[in-house]
Parts: sequence; C-alpha cells; structure tokens
Amino acid sequence: MKDKPDKKILEKCIAHPLFRVISGVSSDLSVPAYVVGGYVRDCLLGRDNPSQDIDIVVLGKGIEAARETARRLKPSPRVSVFKNFGTAMFRYKDIEVDFVGARRESYRQDSRKPVVEDGTLEDDQKRRDFTINALAIALHPDEHGTFIDPFDGLEDLRKKIIRTPLDPKVTFSDDPLRMLRAIRFATQLDFRIEEETFRAIYRNRRRIRIVSMERITTELNKIMLAPRPSTGFLLLDRSGLLEEILPEIHALKGIEKRKGMAHKDVFLHTIQVLDNVAKKSDNLWLRWAALLHDIAKPATKKFVEGQGWTFHGHDFLGSKMVPRIFRRLKLPMNEKMKYVQKLVALHLRPIALTTNEVSDSAVRRLLFEAGDDIEDLMLLCEADITSKNEKKVKKHLENFRVVREKLKTIEEKDAVRNFQPPVTGEDIMQTFDIPPSRTIGILKEAIKEAILEGTIHNDRQEAYQYMIEQAKKLGLEVKKNLIKEEG
Repeated sequence: MKDKPDKKILEKCIAHPLFRVISGVSSDLSVPAYVVGGYVRDCLLGRDNPSQDIDIVVLGKGIEAARETARRLKPSPRVSVFKNFGTAMFRYKDIEVDFVGARRESYRQDSRKPVVEDGTLEDDQKRRDFTINALAIALHPDEHGTFIDPFDGLEDLRKKIIRTPLDPKVTFSDDPLRMLRAIRFATQLDFRIEEETFRAIYRNRRRIRIVSMERITTELNKIMLAPRPSTGFLLLDRSGLLEEILPEIHALKGIEKRKGMAHKDVFLHTIQVLDNVAKKSDNLWLRWAALLHDIAKPATKKFVEGQGWTFHGHDFLGSKMVPRIFRRLKLPMNEKMKYVQKLVALHLRPIALTTNEVSDSAVRRLLFEAGDDIEDLMLLCEADITSKNEKKVKKHLENFRVVREKLKTIEEKDAVRNFQPPVTGEDIMQTFDIPPSRTIGILKEAIKEAILEGTIHNDRQEAYQYMIEQAKKLGLEVKKNLIKEEG
C-alpha cells in the first residue's frame, strides 16, 4: 500500500473556507469533486508562496458547480464559462479557481489543442503533465480529505523528481509546452528531471515550434524569476530547447583559442551574471538586461594581434538587438523594453568611471542618460564581475564603490539626473519672437551640453544668459521688451 501524507497535513490543505463551500456544492449536486494539481503539490511541499491557481475537477456538472460555488460566495464573483472545453473559472480575492469536468484528451500532430471527451478522475489525472501535478484530494463529504495518487507523485515529491504520468514521448509530443514546464518546475523547485523524461524532451525539442510564442515566453519569464535562473538555462541548453527558442543566447556558447589566447564562455558568464542579479533583485526586466547584456559579443568578436580577443561596440550593437528579440518573443515593446535596451547600452559606462582622471562631465552624462535607473545599472555592473579570483573581484567592487561615491557627489552638486532644460522651447520662441524651428532645438541642445560639460550650472538664470550668448552667434536678437524682464 502506498504511503500517504499525514491526515493533519491534508486537512490543512483543504482548510480554506472556499473548500468548505465547494464541498457543500459537491454534496448538494451529488457530484464528486476534487482539488487537483499545483495547489496540492505546493501545500504538500510547504512552499512559502503556494500556487494561487486552484484546479477543481468535478465528475460531471463542472460548469454548474462553478456557478453554484460563485453564487454562495460573498461577494459573488463573475464566472467565465468555456463551453467547448466544459470549463469555468472565477477569481475569488487573490485566488483563481478553475472548474473542469473530468475529461480525457487526444491531440492532432500539428496542434497542441486537445480534442476533449468526458472521462473519469483517473482519465483527468493521466492528462496532467507531471506526477507531482496529478495529486488530488477529495472534497465531497462522503470521502472528504481522501488522498488520490495513482502515479506515485508523492514519492516523486519526496525524491525531488520531475516525471510524466504516462510515456513522456507521448506527453511531450501531444503538448510540447510541457517540455518547458518540466524545466520551469525543475528550476523553481530545485528538482531533477527523470532521465527518460529528459531524453524525451531532447527527442521532441523541435515540436516546440508549434507552440505560440506568448506561451513560451510565459514559461521563460517564470524561469527568469526563479531563485537561480541558471539552472533553467543549463537545462534549456542540454535539452536543445535553447537553440530553438533563444538562438541568440545559444550563440554565446563556446570558447575560441588563438595563439594561446582564449576568451571566456560568454554563455556561462551570462547565466552567472543573471544569477548574481537574481540574488539582489526580483525585477524581471533587470534580469532580462542581465541575460542580454553581452548578446552582441558573437557579432563583434575579433582577435587583435598582441592584444587578444576584443568585443568593441558590443554594448551599442546589443542595445540595437534588444527590440528585435523582444518583438520575436512577444515581450512588451514599451518602457520595459526601453529600460532593458538602456541598461544593455550603458553597462560598460560605469567601468570607465573607475579611473582617477575621469571628468565630472563624464559622471554628469551617465547620470543624465541613466536617470532613475542608475542604481539598477550599478547593480548590473557589479553582477557582471564573475571572476573566480577573489582579489580581482574585491578590486572591481572597490572600484564600483568609488564610482557610486562620484555619482552621489555630482548628483548632490549638479542635480542632473532626469533634469529638464531650465530654458524651454517656449521660452526661446518668446525671447526671440520666432516660430517653432530647428533653431530652437539647436539652442536647447547647446544649453544641455553646457550643463553636462560643467560650463554652466543647472540654473535658469545662467542657462538663460548662455542661451542669449549662443543666440547671438546665430544672428538672433532679444525682443526689446524682454531685456529688462529677464535682466
């Protein structure tokens, strides 16, 4: 007889008031109901952040059970019904609850959308992706709290194994997204993918091409947000999926040696930087910047006699590659993409500020260009130190500490982070009585450059006088009635 979880643990798993309501509905409609999947898995694992998605399997009348449950909740949530699949869902507080009639599924070769038929609880558990997600707890009063585990998923939980309930070749061919989900769960939970299951991922890797990019990217983002994302990227690489979905990252792999000089493996360096960032921040887009910061190194790699390998311009070219990658992955093409693009473009700049001879102007320019993202940029730069030489790491970190002090000093003195020109285009038009024109842009740019170079302070009076001086060179004169006003 299979071992079962302690009864108190099972009772705790279904202690939420929501389950009492579902139990009552199950009894009144005379239909067995079960909580299945990720919620049960996370509860048994005792995770600090358990799944907020609850799957309820009902043997018949799944939609009716969802509507009746929602009706009995206060406030009563709106139910979304998907009749073609026999499913319904609603949000209750912070929880998303999905009701489904027990079903069996079959798939066509060219699609991951299943043909759905009514089935038993075991049929429903068979269609689950992994044994650890096929665990169920009964909610009907007659069998309340009964644990159902047909594929020994509890033992896999204890052994920290990702394994499919059925033949993994069939499981992954039917629904190729499950290959990414296997890697995602292994990364999030720090589990191992069972050998035959992993071999099936490799053999079916090209089937990922039939999956929509939106679904792929959802899984990628979950891997990125794991405590140690490198685990997922190493598995993606070994499985062959990395080359399929992120060819630019796959291109970072390998070491080339010439005349006894070799460069580091940029792929391994990159995922180490990603892990370093993950230790400091849960910002998804900062993690994407870490993943893409050296993306252009393969395209800029060059061997220089007597110097070795160089990657000149990889920061600039990398920033140009970011929009294309985001577009293909269906990532947001808004300020989030621009944030990642900015950090990739600027990730080498703080290094240049580590020398004693660096000018205040260079510090001002970095503050101006990085704006409120300067702290994230510095975090990325510090994460970029992946040397195994402790003395070297210590030296680099000390250099960046000095850079932070320079940034703080200049910011306090000149207030150039996100500064808006103290003289506006409207000021220029009124002062010289001219219409909108290229001249206004020239004067505004001259003022900005003067402030960044330290020629003038970030002060309206100084900027206004400087504008007048520059305008004279362009043949402009101040309106007579404004000379006294601006003085």
